[in-house]
Amino acid sequence: MSESSLGYPDGYEEVIKVGRPPNVVHLFPNSKALIVSGKYIDRAMRKKGGAIAMAANGRNQFVIRGALRGAQRANAALIIEIARSEGGASAYCAVNYWNIARQVDAICNELKITIPVAIHADHYGIKTPDDVAPAKVEIPTLFEAGMTSIAIDPSHMPDDQNLLASIELYPFVPEWAGFETEIGEIKGKTGLSTVEEALFLIQGLNAHDIFPDWIALNNGTTHGIEASGQGIQVDLTQKIHEALAPFRVSGAQHGTSGNNSDRLREIASKTRTTKANVATALQMISWGLEVNDYGNAIMDEANHFKKVKGQGVTEAMWDAMVAYAKENGLSGGNFKKLNLPFENRLLGQPVDIRDRMVKRVEDFVYDMLVNVLNSEDTAPLVLADILEVGSHHPGAKVGRIENPNDWTTEKIKAKAETIVSDKGPQGDFED
Repeated sequence: MSESSLGYPDGYEEVIKVGRPPNVVHLFPNSKALIVSGKYIDRAMRKKGGAIAMAANGRNQFVIRGALRGAQRANAALIIEIARSEGGASAYCAVNYWNIARQVDAICNELKITIPVAIHADHYGIKTPDDVAPAKVEIPTLFEAGMTSIAIDPSHMPDDQNLLASIELYPFVPEWAGFETEIGEIKGKTGLSTVEEALFLIQGLNAHDIFPDWIALNNGTTHGIEASGQGIQVDLTQKIHEALAPFRVSGAQHGTSGNNSDRLREIASKTRTTKANVATALQMISWGLEVNDYGNAIMDEANHFKKVKGQGVTEAMWDAMVAYAKENGLSGGNFKKLNLPFENRLLGQPVDIRDRMVKRVEDFVYDMLVNVLNSEDTAPLVLADILEVGSHHPGAKVGRIENPNDWTTEKIKAKAETIVSDKGPQGDFED
């Protein structure tokens, strides 16, 4: 019986055999789920051109299931991710760094999902130099648990410390894994990133044989439900991506929930962005809240979320969630902290309720992939690339350009002192 008659694309068995990273093979030796390095997802978007992979933050199981179903419908490569604040040691979600790959693999096999999926550790935050030593212990455990990609994010620190921390931690990331770096905390119109900052980080990494797949910028967005005063600064993003062109690093767009679909289409068509994080929107949609066309929750006159009757969770469950939030002083974007205490209660709802939660996410994800991010039909590009390379590791997109002698610790610190930038105010930018 042929692969296609069983519902699998041609060549799928070979792709499963050679394309899954060793940690995934070890954990799931008999799996039919195509969990791949984030590097392959980036390359598929670049090959199609003007395409961005959705990186869906799987804050609950309904988001994960819905995102996988939506991507399967769109025949699109997908990234499922969880950030350190969401799923780290002090998590506010039941889905975490150490169980997300297991959930994705199980759901893929259950639903016969065949699109390629990367599992990404988003925003592994390094807030101070003291965070580096424990990170050397913890980061390997993420890959032992099935991660295939990571964003090491020391962007909260000065430029030299950001670079030096990234250099020090990179040896703890498998060479085959997708790798994202970041400059500038994501905090809206303040502290916008500059060409100089981006070049400093990427050049310094390159000199140390570190070739990131993505760079995240502060290009005007915010996390959560709030739209910034400016939204994505397309022109700024273009300038930075053009400056980085020799290094072939792609862009990662954070804070998509506060930007309309037209702005996201513009960032897809006019920049080298290949990854867009979508977190809060998917969570709100799964619960059944009223959202606009790009997933930002709509508030009523009293600044309360509006629940759509007959969508998402039951009205009784939503009342319980609102009551819990009020009792614990949670409002606005901090409703995200309902994920952990309510995950099991939500999983205990009747099947028709669970299904409508998933379906709502599925429909939103499908529409965004096809009509906004232009990533429809990128799944076959990944399969073809894996078959051509014949390995789980596609290799780096570029080699060393910079002279290591120009990027010693002392010279890094000296170069950083010459950078002119405004980081903006510090704050609680946990995601």
